[in-house]
Amino acid sequence: MAIQTENAALVSVLEDKATLLRIHSIRSTSEAGSGHPTSCASAAEIVSALFFSVMRYDPADPTNPASDVFVLSKGHAAPILYAAWAEAGFLKIEDLMSLRKITSDLEGHPTPRLPFVDVATGSLGQGLSVGVGMALNAKYVDRSDQRIYVLIGDGESAEGSVWEAAEVASYYKLNNLCATIDINRLGQSQPTMLQHDIETYQERWRAFGWLPIPVDGHSIPELLEAFDSAARAADRPTVILARTLKGKGIAIAEDREGWHGKALKKGEESETAIRALEGRLNGTPARWTPNLPPAGSMRRETAAPVSLPNPSYAPGEQVATREAFGAALAALGQADPRVVWAPRWEWRPRARSRLSPLSPASSPARMISSASQLSAIPISSWPGRTPGFRSEKTGRRRWAWRTWP
Repeated sequence: MAIQTENAALVSVLEDKATLLRIHSIRSTSEAGSGHPTSCASAAEIVSALFFSVMRYDPADPTNPASDVFVLSKGHAAPILYAAWAEAGFLKIEDLMSLRKITSDLEGHPTPRLPFVDVATGSLGQGLSVGVGMALNAKYVDRSDQRIYVLIGDGESAEGSVWEAAEVASYYKLNNLCATIDINRLGQSQPTMLQHDIETYQERWRAFGWLPIPVDGHSIPELLEAFDSAARAADRPTVILARTLKGKGIAIAEDREGWHGKALKKGEESETAIRALEGRLNGTPARWTPNLPPAGSMRRETAAPVSLPNPSYAPGEQVATREAFGAALAALGQADPRVVWAPRWEWRPRARSRLSPLSPASSPARMISSASQLSAIPISSWPGRTPGFRSEKTGRRRWAWRTWP
């Protein structure tokens, strides 16, 4: 992936896209009377660079299994995700005005009811874990060149789950994983612990085995160069440390406390902010052509129902929960070897297990012998989906990371 950052026309287009993303986020949240426009505004250039230059995807086919994946870990910034898909042509601009309405799928936080959302991210601190599972799958199971991008808030980066996922990602050398932290300095009710201490962010992520790249999060050229460097990383995941301002471009809220989760008032307040943003548009013709994923690089699959025989326990027999759960997983893995997966090098059969592990040669999608060996499992029992790696509806993989005692 070669990005020509000296291309002034491209930079101008992406800057205009970022401005439009801010405008859409203000309008939709003001119409709804609630939402997080300032959290959207700080990430506008990041989302613009990813959606309109860096990521490979088909806007007309958001469930294409070969597309790069975007996980919005800071799910409260959902309006900018919807705005990006509207600017890409999948949603209608007027549809954005249905944000948070009871009849709308455009909820306050993204959910997989939308075809371009792979995982719900209402609970902060979970997105990177999901991204790690997706990157493991792409690199070691599908062996594809699919890239996984995760946008993380600086407040949620204090969650322990983020650092557990970071450790796993570097251990497995997930160079197909790129996280971006929107370091806008302000949390829900007060400044974040590190605020704009980018050097400490660098030291921590480097200590966890990642390649940290600090950038001005509102500079399109710097962001493009950073994403290009991330794509060339050979043996480790990358984290882009984007120094931003919460509420960037919104004069009454930019870098000010007390604006988290507050929509601008519908009417003069929001329209004043929108007029100011419209005045910043470069007016560059939107000559945007999507980077389509390689044709035919991954096939679609439809998950089939799996029927399992009843267990052979005698009535009244006592079995440890861990052992029973492991037996159920093993039976499921025998019925469909795609359902349960563990890396080859984590194979640890237990002497006391009553199960016969499959031959190591049958990997990489291989059964495991008990729950304690489980590294990652696909979500296979969500409503509307049958057991299996892939969504029955879309063919896209749905993953979650689980660590078991």
